[in-house]
Amino acid sequence: MNNKTIKSAFENGKAFIPFITAGDPSLDVTEELIYAMEEAGADLIEIGIPFSDPTAEGPVIQAANERALGGGVTTDKIFDMVEKVRKKTDIPLVFMTYANVVYSYDTEKFVKRAKEIGMQGLILPDVPFEEKEEFDSVCKKNGLDLVSLIAPTSHDRIRTIAKEASGFLYCVSSLGVTGMRSTITTDIGGMVKLVREANPELPAAIGFGISNAETAKAMAEKADGVIVGSAIVKIIAEYGKEAVPRVAEFVRELKGAITE
Repeated sequence: MNNKTIKSAFENGKAFIPFITAGDPSLDVTEELIYAMEEAGADLIEIGIPFSDPTAEGPVIQAANERALGGGVTTDKIFDMVEKVRKKTDIPLVFMTYANVVYSYDTEKFVKRAKEIGMQGLILPDVPFEEKEEFDSVCKKNGLDLVSLIAPTSHDRIRTIAKEASGFLYCVSSLGVTGMRSTITTDIGGMVKLVREANPELPAAIGFGISNAETAKAMAEKADGVIVGSAIVKIIAEYGKEAVPRVAEFVRELKGAITE
């Protein structure tokens, strides 16, 4: 199947980007969730490869990592699941995981395989910009986008990261770990403006803390897309293998809110 690019996710108005942890509650359910979320309006999907020490994650996604690993999920099994998914859909997909997962698999082997099975990108939240080269060079060589993250930080740093970023830029709405927040106080608009000045072609999506339609709509007004993780993972934690229709309904509601 000829897969779409990350860029294509941002071509029909504001992009809705859900995150799920692969293998929570099982890889079969993960596969079903991918189809259901696409049908409900997702434009790009982030698939988390679980890791035993996910430093950027709050308690909700940490617990999902533990459940998935407890269920025997491995990187290879996740690759096999994506291969199945790719027979049915060409929605842009990116992996989100930790440097250690890629490194212990063998960076070259991991990136090559990710590209072969039809992934478009990779997000490594624990790799600082200054240390991304060893991963970025391998990604570039294999045609996979290494997606950069920016936090509310210095203007110069935002510009530097935006200039070199590929795929899309993941704007972290608040400092700290992932999770649902009632309010987001960071000057997101200011961050996105700097990104657009530094790299006008690069879409910017906002994540961390978006848990309802109202926040999603407010954030989408300031950027090209929104990323929602913990709120979805929480539904999966609550309903397990019955979660698919509930997640689809939630995605539909949030996608509706950002495209109004």
